[in-house]
Amino acid sequence: MSEMPCVLAVQHGVNGGPGRFGEWLGEAGVAVEVVAAYDGSALPSRLTHDALLVLGGGYMPDDDEKAPWLPATRSLVAQALTRSVPLFGICLGGQMLASVAGGKVQADVGAPEHGSTAVTIRAEAAGDPLFRDLPEIVPAIEHHVDAITALPQDAVWLAETGRCPYQAFRVGSRAWGVQFHPEVRPERIRQWDADALRGQGFDPDALHTAALADEPASVAAWREVTRRFATIVQNASPESR
Repeated sequence: MSEMPCVLAVQHGVNGGPGRFGEWLGEAGVAVEVVAAYDGSALPSRLTHDALLVLGGGYMPDDDEKAPWLPATRSLVAQALTRSVPLFGICLGGQMLASVAGGKVQADVGAPEHGSTAVTIRAEAAGDPLFRDLPEIVPAIEHHVDAITALPQDAVWLAETGRCPYQAFRVGSRAWGVQFHPEVRPERIRQWDADALRGQGFDPDALHTAALADEPASVAAWREVTRRFATIVQNASPESR
């Protein structure tokens, strides 16, 4: 029997693990190897895994002085793009994908987004392997002030919100980036800086309550997206050929 395909997950912060996205990959038959780069764990110089998952964190994609592992992460992203290795980038990971592929990311731009947010699935998603046939509006947990301000030239724009247009996109045939957090459960909101949220005009209790209410729709959509990504990983891996 062939070995289970494995995703390399790059973690940028102590609370920024793969969460339920990793659990859903496991349910679908794909293993996840997490490298906690933030605590000094070394990233491989060469991408030998079947796929790459780049998680979120409180950095810009080129914040190399604050996060000295970012050059190695960008190299892995570039390798995935060059070799069409399946890639999924979340928040910082999505911004890094956009940046490496030729787009633009800007710090503290536009209006911040926090908590469960209505994400509009664009018409371009109709033919996308991951985002096709989703409801027109899907709730997703957001937690960012930095944002993508220009997609790579050949990217397919898949989802948007009023505050932050570039919520999901695809580069090539096997690389996806999202600004939101499909891996985060509502209880994670309780760990955010409540004073900072209030300073930006958000009520932490209301954010948590809304996320709980949106959880069934959120889980249904993002578990299916994760399952579809797992299928792509399985079909792309050497063990599946």
